[in-house]
Amino acid sequence: MSEELKEPNETTGTENNAPTDDELASIKAQLQEERASLTEAQAVLIEKDDRIAQLQAEGEALRAERSNLQQAQAAAITKYLDAVKAANPTIPGDAIAGDTIEDIDASLANATSIATAVKASLEGQAKETRVPAGAPTRALDLSALSPDEKIRVGLQQKGGAS
Repeated sequence: MSEELKEPNETTGTENNAPTDDELASIKAQLQEERASLTEAQAVLIEKDDRIAQLQAEGEALRAERSNLQQAQAAAITKYLDAVKAANPTIPGDAIAGDTIEDIDASLANATSIATAVKASLEGQAKETRVPAGAPTRALDLSALSPDEKIRVGLQQKGGAS
């Protein structure tokens, strides 16, 4: 061996570079600290993984609940639409539509205003073409009557007028 290797190590104080008891104790303490830190980090990681799994399960449950609520809302809106159509028989069913309650209400208001305008227009036209009640008097065809019958009709009309 060379002379360098035979000289004592300046950092360890030994010839074979073996750590001293103090250095060995320090290394063991550091190793234990690192193992404890690693164990603690693994425990924290397991807790976080559990929390992530829990939150994912809650998210799935909330998505399923939202889907159920959307289906219930759609059914309720359909029933509301049917009820509005039944409550307004004078308005054509096709005139009332919508995907939300607000849309249905707006559609109903629009259809009601149109129906009111049409009704007013039809009433105005009906007043213009009004026929008086009762049938008009008919003129009697006296050409087929005998002279005696003509005299009787004439007297009846004159007597009824008096």
